[in-house]
Amino acid sequence: MDVAADQLHRFWRMLAHLQGQLFNASQLAMALGGASHNTAIRYLGLLVDTMMVRRLEPFLVNTGKRLVKSPKTYIRDSGLVHALLNIASLSDLQGHPIVGASWEGFVVEQVAAHLPAGAEMGFYRTAAGAEMDIVVQMGSRRLALEVKFSAAPTVTKGFWQSVSDLRPTSSVVVAPVARRYPFRDGVEVVPVWDLPELLAP
Repeated sequence: MDVAADQLHRFWRMLAHLQGQLFNASQLAMALGGASHNTAIRYLGLLVDTMMVRRLEPFLVNTGKRLVKSPKTYIRDSGLVHALLNIASLSDLQGHPIVGASWEGFVVEQVAAHLPAGAEMGFYRTAAGAEMDIVVQMGSRRLALEVKFSAAPTVTKGFWQSVSDLRPTSSVVVAPVARRYPFRDGVEVVPVWDLPELLAP
């Protein structure tokens, strides 16, 4: 496939700005200067195939709700995200709007790295606004994970609605905290290093 280097570089930068957001091929194609819808799809496919970008598919479950069916995209290397956005230091990152999405992408990769054989990972979002950042199905077990870059995380009504819709075996909020603690209604806040234990078969 012929790829224009300057156009692909712009595509990389746009993906960095859109870290963790729904993939909209038409929007990206327009931003590339009028490229075709299919060009944006091909570029994404190329970067996914080279394992540089993760395409996280929606978790489609029969809840009777109208579900969002577009994938979310993440540049898999957090350092590359920061480089593409000219973020040179931790203090720069902490003051940048991308910080939450950067943390989310990092957590997605940690979950993916510890998935047991046969497990499936996606995200859940309804047209009405219920959302769960990560859903992992492991046989009969279903784990719901919300990702928050806060030492004292809070969640929205959409989180609780998604818990009600998904009926997970367990639900957690993954945050930059030192140790696990109970949140409410059976949900726990957990540090990222607890993920291997949560995902153990």
